Amino acid sequence: MQIEEIVHRIHESAGGAKHVVITGGEPMIAKDLAGLCKKIRSCGFHITIETAGTVFQEIDCQLMSISPKFGNSDPALARAGEWRQRHIATRYQPQVVTQLIRDYDFQLKFVLDVPEDIDEILDYLDVLGQPAGDRVLLMPQGVDEDALEKRRRWLEPLCEKRGFVFCPRMHIEWYGNQRGT
Repeated sequence: MQIEEIVHRIHESAGGAKHVVITGGEPMIAKDLAGLCKKIRSCGFHITIETAGTVFQEIDCQLMSISPKFGNSDPALARAGEWRQRHIATRYQPQVVTQLIRDYDFQLKFVLDVPEDIDEILDYLDVLGQPAGDRVLLMPQGVDEDALEKRRRWLEPLCEKRGFVFCPRMHIEWYGNQRGT
């Protein structure tokens, strides 16, 4: 789609909302993301970019929602083939994340599968210079309510202890594991 068409669709579906979230894959590699954001901002919308923090470019947005990927995000070899190796080689880019958190209002979102995942996150936060805890959101891995509840039981107290924000996956609780929610 062209930028004008995207902006038209935003206006049609906004229903009075003034916040646009740009996500899906890695938006920071999208062609003319800067132009799109500039146009959306000129219409008075607040923009959040959801990124894995592997690519930097200057964007007119109000919030960088950065979700660095760790070992628990590596695709299974049987499913991913060559993509797995590329993912492993490019997912760890702390220099990009450091630049994003220096230049933008930000939040860091991490997905945890097992309690031991916190060690990798804490090491990463050390590399980044220990951003404020309330900018760190921890989210349980899971695609069904039972898995999310199981992880919530240990993750929510961990967040309280460390001063992080527990981030439930409400879209799964509300709609199940469906695309487009």
